[in-house]
Amino acid sequence: MPTETRSWWISTSSSPPSTGRVVAAFAAVYLIWGSTYLGIRFAIETLPPFMMAGVRFLVAGGLLYGFLRMRGTPPPSRAQWGGAAVVGCLLLLGGNGGVVWAQQRVPSGIAALLVASVPLWMVLIDWLRPGGLRPKTAVIVGLILGMIGMAVLIGPEGLIGGDRVDPLGAGVLVLASFSWAAGSMYSRSARLATPLLATGQQMLVGGAALLLLGILVGEPARMELAAASSRSVLALLYLIVFGSLVGYTCYIWLLRVSTPAKVATYAYVNPLVAVVLGWLLAEEALTQRTIIAALVIVSGVAVVTMKRRRARPPTVRPSAVRGLRP
Repeated sequence: MPTETRSWWISTSSSPPSTGRVVAAFAAVYLIWGSTYLGIRFAIETLPPFMMAGVRFLVAGGLLYGFLRMRGTPPPSRAQWGGAAVVGCLLLLGGNGGVVWAQQRVPSGIAALLVASVPLWMVLIDWLRPGGLRPKTAVIVGLILGMIGMAVLIGPEGLIGGDRVDPLGAGVLVLASFSWAAGSMYSRSARLATPLLATGQQMLVGGAALLLLGILVGEPARMELAAASSRSVLALLYLIVFGSLVGYTCYIWLLRVSTPAKVATYAYVNPLVAVVLGWLLAEEALTQRTIIAALVIVSGVAVVTMKRRRARPPTVRPSAVRGLRP
């Protein structure tokens, strides 16, 4: 007889989940994570980028970590805090911090397309590290496609069609993607707690680091809370509740009830969602250059992601870093 238990995010059962619940979870991951780039754009309209991101992750991390500890989850060890600190800084300070700063200069859809290159950087890092493995031919083809797509997106003005993307903003996004990939790779060997608890730790450390960076660059002196628009405040709340909590918990649940290859599709659906939402809700230009670059980048990421997933063992332990999205 099937038994059922309820976790704090989604109820689970020993019987197969309903199709409707699985579809709803996939829709949440696709739409919520795809919409976070537009949420960031709205939030930084009247809120300083680093302090906004710092508040987002401190609040979300505090809620997640505190709730798990209240439910009896054992506290992480000092070594696990150290691992979470390194991963959190690479992902959130270097990765998300770069994204929120760059979105002052780059449309949200373009930002999402460049951040979609994270799986490509992960393959390169894994290849070039000491003792790394050379990727298979299909993965190399995916890498080349992704690089061509990025070249199309940030290439000279007049290339294919559409204005040139701001080079400084694009460069920061490339560095942010590399930092995200480095943090993801480091997490494989780092001593981390369970995925949910490790995510809370990473958000706490990364949020504190982002706040400190905001203070160091003088954001408090330029911040006027009275001038913060309701749209920016609501966007920040959306990023905290949906971007950092709901989306991730749906992702963790899907890893338990679906196949890794299917769950991995978020990596190339999210940027398409971001491009469309930016066009529909923020009047961002949808140029020929953007469309072609999107198709090429997403194709490259799809090839790399699917091939790497198929090469892994059937049992996959959920990784905290995969759930932390910009």
